[in-house]
Formats: sequence, C-alpha cells, structure tokens
Amino acid sequence: MELHIAKDAAQLSENVAAWISNYILEVLQRQERFTFVLSGGNTPKQLYALLAKAPYNQIIPWERIHFFWGDERAVPFEDERNNAKMAFDTLLDKVSVNPDNIHVMRTDISPDASAAEYEKTLKTYFGKEQVTFDLVLLGMGDDGHTLSLFPGLPIVHEQKAWVKAFWLEAQDMYRITLTAPVVNNSACVLFMATGAGKAITLKNVIEGTFDAEKFPSQLIRPQNGQLHWFVDEAAAGALEI
Repeated sequence: MELHIAKDAAQLSENVAAWISNYILEVLQRQERFTFVLSGGNTPKQLYALLAKAPYNQIIPWERIHFFWGDERAVPFEDERNNAKMAFDTLLDKVSVNPDNIHVMRTDISPDASAAEYEKTLKTYFGKEQVTFDLVLLGMGDDGHTLSLFPGLPIVHEQKAWVKAFWLEAQDMYRITLTAPVVNNSACVLFMATGAGKAITLKNVIEGTFDAEKFPSQLIRPQNGQLHWFVDEAAAGALEI
C-alpha cells in the first residue's frame, strides 16, 4: 500500500488527476484499452471536473477508455443521486469518450436483474483474464464503507458473485454494487478520502486490526495489484505514519 497526503481537498484532487493521467498513459503503452471504474459520492466530483479540462481532456486518449461503476443507487438516471448521472454531468459529457465504451449499471430494470446483467457484462468483457480492471477509484464513508459494502451487512461476506443488489434499510433504497472479489483482482485500486470526519475511521482501516464487518474498506486489498490511498491532511490526522 502507498499513502499520499495532500494539504487539502483541492490539492488532493490535483494530485490524483495528475497521477491517474500518468498511469493511464503508461498502461496504454502496453495495451490497446484501459478499464476505469468510477466512484460516486462527493469526493470525486472535483477530480472529474479537473479531468474534463486542459490539459487532461487533451492528453488522455479518452476513446480508448472503457468506463464502469463501482456501485449505483437504484434510482432513475435523471435523479441527482444517480452515480452515473454525476459522472456524465462532470466528466463523460465533456470529453471524447466512445459511448459504446460506457457501461452503466441500469436502473430502468429490477435491481437484481441489473446486477445479473452487469455481472454478465463483466464476465464477457474480461473472459478468462486473471486481472479485471486497470483502475478502480473508490471513496470511503465516515463509517468505513466503500462501494455499497456497508458495515454489518451480508454483502460484506460475498465471495462468489461479482455484482450484487440488496435493499439498504438505512437509505430506504436498493443498491447495486461490485463486490470485494472482483475489485481485488484489479491491477490498481485508488482510494480518496478527505476531511477530519474520516480521520479515526481511516486510522482503523489502515493501521487497525482487520475487522471487515466493522470497516468494510479493509476488504479491498488487490491480490496482485497496487493499492493507493490519497488523503488530505485532515483525514490523515490520526495516522501514526
């Protein structure tokens, strides 16, 4: 695991944009296409806005990138809470992406049907390849959740399915999510975390005893890939490193 600490959230987004851009260009020197899993939530909004502007909108070969999502709220695409809508509004509508390379989690069918369809899409795309995504962008909630892997829920223990849907009582909605096994087969996972509200949780996730039931972000440990944590000084406040 590599830890990168920035002064504040704005500097963090700048650092992540530069890192991602370099990483994409490096990977595309040895393969034809790049698979990028986008995250929802507030933390990546600033990052997406940066990637949509110069120099990144010009130096990244967007038409060679395939986009996927880590999780989705089962609400219509037009709903402001929809993760795909946020990514389109801030990034995908502003760069030269091939529409055929955008793989959203559908919310116009039942959540279970959407999860099954997405799993089929992934297994068709990756086939028998040992490595799945080139880059998975993740956030971490104040409670230690990532993707839609929330503390104390059965989804945390999923070992076989790549994608699952479930009812989240606390939010009164269905969630569709990638699971830990498919993410842990990625070439690279990048977490972003900002704010003092996440400091104690971050300390537990990175330096504490393994307890995925309590801190699901601990589940994400790529088997043969890179793991990067990009955090600001406020979020890193309790770390001993």
